[in-house]
Amino acid sequence: MPMLSINPATGQTLHTFPTWPASEIDTALSQVESAQTDWAAFGFEQRAGFMRNLAQIFRQRSEEYAHLITEEMGKLLREARAEVEKCAFGCEYYADHAQAYLRDEVIASDASRSLVVYQPLGTVLCIMPWNFPFWQLIRAAAPAMMAGNTVVLKHASNVPRCALALEEAFQQAGFPANTFRTLMISAAQVETVIADRRIAAVTLTGSSAAGRKVAAIAGQHLKKCVLELGGSDPFIVLDDADIEATAKQALAARLQNMGQSCIAAKRFILSDAIADSFVGQLKTLIEQLQSGDPKDDATGIAPMAREDLRAELHAQVERSLAAGAQRVTGGAFIGTQGAYYAPTILDHVRPGMAAFDEELFGPVAAIVRVNNDEEAIRLANRTHFGLGGSVWTRDSARGEALARQIHAGCTFVNGIVKSDPRLPFGGVKESGYGRELSYHGIREFVNIKTIWIK
Repeated sequence: MPMLSINPATGQTLHTFPTWPASEIDTALSQVESAQTDWAAFGFEQRAGFMRNLAQIFRQRSEEYAHLITEEMGKLLREARAEVEKCAFGCEYYADHAQAYLRDEVIASDASRSLVVYQPLGTVLCIMPWNFPFWQLIRAAAPAMMAGNTVVLKHASNVPRCALALEEAFQQAGFPANTFRTLMISAAQVETVIADRRIAAVTLTGSSAAGRKVAAIAGQHLKKCVLELGGSDPFIVLDDADIEATAKQALAARLQNMGQSCIAAKRFILSDAIADSFVGQLKTLIEQLQSGDPKDDATGIAPMAREDLRAELHAQVERSLAAGAQRVTGGAFIGTQGAYYAPTILDHVRPGMAAFDEELFGPVAAIVRVNNDEEAIRLANRTHFGLGGSVWTRDSARGEALARQIHAGCTFVNGIVKSDPRLPFGGVKESGYGRELSYHGIREFVNIKTIWIK
């Protein structure tokens, strides 16, 4: 089945790519396996030089890459530019810190000398999504490659041009041949690649359903995997919060990437004392936004990435309304061209509704009203997911106390949840396991080996 590059703003097919036959996959995996031994022998400073080159490529070609991202998956151009810059920062971060994170550790024992060393596993398969087509790959590949692994990419089928552009960027940065390769394969071919002896480990960013499948296959073949899966992040607004400022942050937290982010705020858990005011202000802000060309800086509403995803989101909204949620604004398709969906507020959402129980991967805010802090935490944690969450309050100590009680991989107080190369990133429960970024991320795909000498 071919991979189609379709502009979600217009519905126009930009390019069609055939998937590779088994023989081409075999050749690529052999080439990457051969390249890994030499790559692992490079010193950290040599690897860092290539990684800094890659950062420079991202900055030099920022406008080109940003337009490509926008054309292929629909995000606002200004957000695409920020994504490319974040890739450059991530490359530089690991170029600067990888050696310190993987330095030999001498540990006292009954040996004359004993130490722990960190050595690469081999080739890592990165199975990546479409919503941040450059950053999702770089945040996995930069630490894996600085650790001495080679990387192969299986990208989402709707962003094949981004996948090929990434491979070209590594080549232009001077990385040795076949240290990074893009595999033009379908989802049906992934199992064979995971099972291949030349793949040492797997990392996936995607849905919980995809995570279960990948974990099962990797487990069957006893291969390490890291899973960053879905989320239904709570955005808890306490009764002492600055409502005007928090509503503006809520708009950004819900509509970043048109809501198509695992760590976008999804369930807005509001103290009854401020709920009416908050919902009113959020409604006003949303209704000021205009849909249009995502490359136009005046546009506030971009298309969703695909029409089938828009249809799925709308079905979740309709099921929630049928179960008793109240529509405040939105909840409808926009226009006749492209995958546009009106930013939506659903009020009086409660457990048992799709808007509470399921991940809303699009521009829909679910409003949940609570009486006190204890109820806020209870409902925040009443989810299968555990990726991120935030608490908004004028009392930072109160916010931290509640943040510690949220079942998630990261919780922010008075800040929008985001990934940062300096901090570990990942989830619990059905949001996955393992960590990306920081020193935790670079140690996921290494052999932590004890050496004992007497």
